[in-house]
Amino acid sequence: MTDAAGYTQNYLAATNAAIAAFTADPEFQQVMIDMAETITAAMRAGRKLMVAGNGGSAADAQHIAGEFVSRLMFDHPPLPAIALTTDTSALTATANDYGYEHIFSRQVLALGQEGDVLLAISTSGNSPNVLAALQGARAQGITTLGFTGEGGGEMAHLCDQVLRAPSSWTPVIQQIHLVAIHIVCALVERAMFPELAPKA
Repeated sequence: MTDAAGYTQNYLAATNAAIAAFTADPEFQQVMIDMAETITAAMRAGRKLMVAGNGGSAADAQHIAGEFVSRLMFDHPPLPAIALTTDTSALTATANDYGYEHIFSRQVLALGQEGDVLLAISTSGNSPNVLAALQGARAQGITTLGFTGEGGGEMAHLCDQVLRAPSSWTPVIQQIHLVAIHIVCALVERAMFPELAPKA
């Protein structure tokens, strides 16, 4: 077996093991259902979802916001979601004037309202700017959700609900997060627009 083949096999085995653990544990299913119900309740009350993360998790933040604003499984009116990773002027001005750890918290303080929901994504659970955003959200009465890895990190203590992917390897954690993103979004869509949703 070549090195490339061995690496590929090991990567796929790690992915399969994490997916199997994620699928088999009913607690993971329940936390996704709980998160979807939290987001649905906020949106029914006229509130919004904000999403933040760094690197690959920034892409995931934009991904989930896009699914809500556009659509995922079926056509429906847009749902209010904002990725806090996309406003380059706000991000760079805040990083320059206050420090990179404040790039999300300043936006939460500017845009967030009591009753909103913040979904924070961090594979380590220890990203300083994500922690600051969660702290700012909690101070404003914003419900905090978290996607992280199996350790949970510091963010686990700042989240009302947290999903800890069953892996300590960043790319595998991100793959679990993507599955969770799609399930949570799909559940919210179905709850918000039951008359439009196809049968499960």
